[in-house]
Amino acid sequence: MKKIHFGNLKRKERWLIATLGIIGLSLIINGAFEFVEFENPKTNNYLNATGFLIIAIISTQMFWYQNYVQWNNRGILIKVKSLLGKNIKFKEIKSSELTDKKLVITETFGNKIVIDLSHIVESDTLKLHEIINKNTIANV
Repeated sequence: MKKIHFGNLKRKERWLIATLGIIGLSLIINGAFEFVEFENPKTNNYLNATGFLIIAIISTQMFWYQNYVQWNNRGILIKVKSLLGKNIKFKEIKSSELTDKKLVITETFGNKIVIDLSHIVESDTLKLHEIINKNTIANV
């Protein structure tokens, strides 16, 4: 049984990623326009590359884990046993039910999304279902 890595984007502890993002962007801008001059002319290139590396690490977080769920107030990204996940807006979810280790999400347009959670720990499947129910009810 495997676990799901949960990433809540509305948490206040996300200040570290926001700070790293700002540092990365400032390094990219400084490396591109050379606001600060160094003795070694390659230093700005190194700063530019470091900024891009920081942004790349932050942006590829969902690819680090095989099972990954990320959500905020507006929607959820569910990536279970796949390279790319499924983005769902909470306001488009009509209902969700968890039966036989399968999560069935019914959208307002009638589409049904079935996610197989047979290889996931029981506590994580319940947490995923709870996140969906909590945010769907809050938006209605």
